[in-house]
Amino acid sequence: MRRFAYCKVVLATSLVWVMLDMFILLYFSECNKCDDKKERGLPGRDGGPRDGPGEGGKPVVIPKENQEKMKEMFKINQFNLMASEMIALNRSLPDVRLEGCKNKLYPDNLPRTSVVIVFHNEAWTTLLRTVHSVIDRSPHTLLEEIVLVDDASERDFLKRPLEQYVRRLEVPVRVVRMEQRSGLIRARLKGASISTGQVITFLDAHCECTTGWLEPLLARIKHDKTVVCPIIDVISDDTFEYMAGSDMTYGGFNWKLNFRWYPVPQREMDRRKGDRTLPVRTPTMAGGLFSIDRDYFQEIGTYDAGMDIWGGENLEISFRIWQCGGTLEIVTCSHVGHVFRKATPYTFPGGTGQIINKNNRRLAEVWMDEFKNFFYIISPGVTKVDYGDITSRVALRQKLQCKPFSWYLENVYPDSQIPRHYYSLGEVFSYTANKEIRTDDLCLDVSKLNGPVMMLKCHHLKGNQLWEYDAVKLTLVHVNSNQCLDKASEEDSQVPSVRDCTHTRSQQWLLRNVTLPEVF
Repeated sequence: MRRFAYCKVVLATSLVWVMLDMFILLYFSECNKCDDKKERGLPGRDGGPRDGPGEGGKPVVIPKENQEKMKEMFKINQFNLMASEMIALNRSLPDVRLEGCKNKLYPDNLPRTSVVIVFHNEAWTTLLRTVHSVIDRSPHTLLEEIVLVDDASERDFLKRPLEQYVRRLEVPVRVVRMEQRSGLIRARLKGASISTGQVITFLDAHCECTTGWLEPLLARIKHDKTVVCPIIDVISDDTFEYMAGSDMTYGGFNWKLNFRWYPVPQREMDRRKGDRTLPVRTPTMAGGLFSIDRDYFQEIGTYDAGMDIWGGENLEISFRIWQCGGTLEIVTCSHVGHVFRKATPYTFPGGTGQIINKNNRRLAEVWMDEFKNFFYIISPGVTKVDYGDITSRVALRQKLQCKPFSWYLENVYPDSQIPRHYYSLGEVFSYTANKEIRTDDLCLDVSKLNGPVMMLKCHHLKGNQLWEYDAVKLTLVHVNSNQCLDKASEEDSQVPSVRDCTHTRSQQWLLRNVTLPEVF
C-alpha cells in the first residue's frame, strides 16, 4: 500500500510539471497574439517579409488610446516595452549589408562559437528576440551553444519559465545564475568560463542579429590575435525600428575616457584601398558585442576582475589588445542591431559615477603611463577614488611585454584628442606643442579682429587656432590678429575675449603642469 501511495505521489507530481510546461507555452504564445496563423511567440527561421508589427525592421506605432499605458511600461526597462511585446520573437529584418559583402565566400573550416549573453531583469521579448535572431541567422554548424548568464534577476518569468522555454530550442541554450548581483564584467567571466566553443562571442541582451552576421566574424578570428566587432546598428528604444549603422565610423574616446564614435580617417581608407567590405582597424570598441578566440582571451588576461559592474572595461581591453600585440577590428560585413537606451533602468551599489571612476582609474594607472594626467586633470574627482590592488594587472602587462601608451597614440590612434606633445595641462584646456589651446577635439579659434572667441573643431592648420605663449609676460597671443587673450567681456561674462595687448593682469595666464618636450 505504501509503494502504491508513493507511485501516486510521483505520478501526480509529474502531471503537475507537464501541466506547468504546457501553461508556460500557452501563456507566452498568448502574450504574443497569433496573427495570420503564425505562432508569434515560438521560434522559426526568417521567412522573408511579413506583415505583422515591426516586421522587416519597420517601426511600431502605438495607438493614441494606449499612449499613457505605453509611457508607464517604458519605465520598466527604459524602452518601449509595449512595442516590443507586439513584435514577433522571430521577426524578419532587412539585409543591410553592403552589396560586396553578400557575395563573399568563407572557408568551410571556421571555428565554432559559444554566444554569451548576460541579462539582469531583462524584458522577456527582447531577451528571447536576441536568442532567436542568433539561432535563426547563424549556421548551426558554427554555433556551439548559447549561454544565458542571469545576473541575479528578480523577475519570476526569468527563472523556471525561461529555462523551460529555451529547453525546446533547436540549439543548446544554457541558463546560468549568479548567486548575487555581480555586474556585466564578472557575469561575462562566468559565462566564458563554462562555455565550450573555440570562439566566445559576447552579445547584449537586447540585440538582433541580421543575415550573414556570424561568418565574417569567425573568418577574421582565424587570424592570430584578432578581436572583432560587428557594425552595431540602432534599434530604436521608442519604436523598435531597425536602422542600419555606418561602416564609416570607428571607436575612439575623449579626455574623460568616454567611448565615442568618430569618422573613419582617410589613412584607414587608404590602407584598405577604398574597399569598404574589408575590416576597419579601430582604436577602441564599444564593448557590448565582440568575438574573441578562447585561448587568446585567456592569454591576454580576460577582463580585469578588479573592475566593478560595468564601465571602462571596453577601453581597458581595447588598450590591452593593441598594446600587447593584438589587433581590434570592426568587420563591416557583419551587422547586429542593439537597443540604445537614453537612461539605465538599473541602480548600482555606491552609484554609477563611483563605479565608473574606479574602473577608469584602474585602466589609467595600468595602461596609460604619463598620459593618465590628461584624465586626472580634467576629472580631478577620480583621484579620490579607491581603485583597489592593481599588482596582478601590472604584472600581466610586464609578462606580455606590452608597448607604452605613447606607442598606441602614435601608431594606432594618431587621431586621438589627446595631444602626444603639450606644454601645459589645466582643468579646462591644454596648451599643446602645436600651439593650440584645446579640450578634446575642440580648439580656441578667433576668426576676426576683437573676436569673438569660439571653440571650434581642431583643424591642425594653425591659422585662426595658433596661439603663442610668452612665459615671461604670461600672455597668450593670437598670432593672426596679434591680440592677447583677455578676460571675459561685459557682454558675455562666460566667454574670454581678445584685445590689443596691454600686458595688464586680465591678460596674464599662468599655465600649470608645464612640460617642455625635447622634440615637437
